[in-house]
Amino acid sequence: MTALSVNLNKIALLRNSREGNNPSVLDFARMAIDNGADGLTVHPRPDQRHIRVSDVYELSTFVRSLKNINRINKLEIEFNIEGNPFAPAIISENSSKSIADYPGLLTLIENTRPQQATLVPDTNEQLTSDHGFDLEKDGERLAPFIQKIKSWGVRCCLFMDPDLKQIKLAQELGVDRIELYTGPYAASYALSADDVKVSLDQYRQASEYAVKLGLGVNAGHDLNLDNLAPFLAIGNIAEVSIGHALTIDALLNGYKRTILDYSKACS
Repeated sequence: MTALSVNLNKIALLRNSREGNNPSVLDFARMAIDNGADGLTVHPRPDQRHIRVSDVYELSTFVRSLKNINRINKLEIEFNIEGNPFAPAIISENSSKSIADYPGLLTLIENTRPQQATLVPDTNEQLTSDHGFDLEKDGERLAPFIQKIKSWGVRCCLFMDPDLKQIKLAQELGVDRIELYTGPYAASYALSADDVKVSLDQYRQASEYAVKLGLGVNAGHDLNLDNLAPFLAIGNIAEVSIGHALTIDALLNGYKRTILDYSKACS
């Protein structure tokens, strides 16, 4: 079975389009868990375009309150914080009441101790995450961050392309898991059945190799109800993080039904 972690970024983005706290990120987090999600994912960025620092702390408290809740055939509820460890902290004299200073990803992880921290090589200039780490370039810089995260008892995961050489480098850095960037797989659906098969074979090889090296394998980006089940059929996927497509489906079908649909697809 694959765990479903619901990414709440798009709920926060909608909230941020107006003053106040509507929709409430915490309320939607609670609905996700109540309707079958196994965890929650947030990706705070320095510009706080969606998830804010206050959301991270509030959701951490919420998940800790669920620590002893286990459901039949379900894993313990987990909190996953994603982000770029290289992004600098932002300290401003003009922080508003709703948007606090950004203390840096590592500070958020140290203060909240999520079950998992996923390191992602994104920048404020990127619309969204669109590639995995190049560990030949960034491995040495990442090593102390990985060691710190693990010393806090937090599972450390790296956002990676399905590249066997890079996956080996991730294992040598001592991470616990990798998260396969599935954007190219999702894009293959707009092409042909042959393209989908070629892409799935690449991800299957990557996941099998990672497991052989002793790594857990997560996956995420542009997964939806059409392409999720074929992807999970490759096996070895411990967790998927889904937010954008899930939010779109929720606009069409309702949030509760959508969580149930995705949870069923992962079971």
